[in-house]
Amino acid sequence: MADPRFGRLITAMVTPFTADLDLDLPRAQDLAVRLLDSGSEALVVCGTTGESPTVFYDQKMELFRAVVDAVGERAPIIANVGDNCTADSVEFARKVVGLGVDAIMAVVPYYNKPPQEGLYRHFRAIAEAVDVPVVLYNIPGRCVVNMEAETTLRLARDVDNIVAVKEASGRLDQIAAIINGSPDGFEVLSGDDEMTLPMMGLGGTGVISVASHVAGPQLVEMVYAQAEGDHTHALALHLRLMPLFKALFLTANPIMVKEALAQTGFPVGECRLPLVPPLPEQSAELGRVLEHLDLT
Repeated sequence: MADPRFGRLITAMVTPFTADLDLDLPRAQDLAVRLLDSGSEALVVCGTTGESPTVFYDQKMELFRAVVDAVGERAPIIANVGDNCTADSVEFARKVVGLGVDAIMAVVPYYNKPPQEGLYRHFRAIAEAVDVPVVLYNIPGRCVVNMEAETTLRLARDVDNIVAVKEASGRLDQIAAIINGSPDGFEVLSGDDEMTLPMMGLGGTGVISVASHVAGPQLVEMVYAQAEGDHTHALALHLRLMPLFKALFLTANPIMVKEALAQTGFPVGECRLPLVPPLPEQSAELGRVLEHLDLT
């Protein structure tokens, strides 16, 4: 795809908190600017990496509004509105669109384990309630249920404003089926930094990244090298960054990426419970990787 709707490097932004774990909106605005300055072409706000399960609706609205005010004229802002209750997700999506976000993202409903037809109706209801583009998010490792290729393709074909999927299933056969069967203009984005290069090799657009918080310029170079056919250079960058991709998932995301920001001089506070700070050995391993990559 020559001109991706949201760009090839999108960052799943962390949510900064103060020392007492309140929202730190000025820091969120500074982080949004910093991410765009380092190469991110769009931002996903309050997704998994943004600790969406512990940032409730009123605080999400504050966060979306702050990021739109800070950088909404510079880059697309994609607001995560998904929940495991369809009615709540629809109501919230309508409110969020009024803030001026450019698109919304909705995750596969978690815990209640809907069948594929339930997934189809859930996403269709959300998309038909709004007039902005919608990004589906499939991450069975967190949601238990995998949205199968045919369900994603039904949604892509049947609902005009469902324009992309963030695929974090890790199943290249499924990803290939979506890419090969999707209508013109539908984008498949990697939801895992480590899978970006193989997914782009199959025809994926780019990545919704965690590592771009600390390695934005390197990731921009990698995804555009791959897109432009310089596969040898893209692979070299991928292999160099692989230790970072691994280190950022030594424990549950976003614990390590918040630690990485602190170690690179841009602290954003700790995670809210039930997430906890990294173990000393995890911090030390991350520090070694960051130093090796000249990121500290």
